[in-house]
Amino acid sequence: MIKQGSLSPVSTPEKAEATRRLTPRGAATRARIVAAALELMYVKGVNATTLDDVRAASNTSKSQFYNHFTDKEDLVRAVVEARAAQVLERERGYLLRLKSFRGLIRWRNALVQRNALQNGAYGCGLGSMASELADQDEVARSTLAESFAEWEGLLAAGLRRMQESGDLKQDADPEKLATGLMAALQGGYLLAETAHDIAPMEIALDMALDHVKSFLVP
Repeated sequence: MIKQGSLSPVSTPEKAEATRRLTPRGAATRARIVAAALELMYVKGVNATTLDDVRAASNTSKSQFYNHFTDKEDLVRAVVEARAAQVLERERGYLLRLKSFRGLIRWRNALVQRNALQNGAYGCGLGSMASELADQDEVARSTLAESFAEWEGLLAAGLRRMQESGDLKQDADPEKLATGLMAALQGGYLLAETAHDIAPMEIALDMALDHVKSFLVP
């Protein structure tokens, strides 16, 4: 399993060197393109988002775009890295200090409330990209897989802390429980997205949490 904090963007030495050589203005332009693409691909989907869409949303010319990205695939990989960093930063905030079932409830509530703001319409930022890219781009798939592994690892580590403190029974398997929570979360995101209703996500997470609760020490 990927260790916490171990995810690093998939990049070539040439790309890393090019990024280091960017001027502040160039870096700002690149960040603007990625931010625009990230939002468009979340709402419209990766395949439905065109480079013309991205250039219009980021107010950049063709020459500016191709100064930073060779093609759409290159941009998509940058967007995947940006989304992964965004999601994992958020999840570390909730899970790095997780050590109680009450903490799991707070984590669940935060995810549900965040998704309720859009009636579940667009699903998980990582999961929606994975469904489109897993069979299209091996580099993007690898980055997404590492991201999910770290996310799941954060949950497993929190459950281990509960076990070490005596709140979780010794016969509980933190890794399997974490996998179950992640599966319920992603399935809940998908059902909520399809229904434009947050209720399926709440039900899926609550049933997974009930299973964790069955391993709590009375």
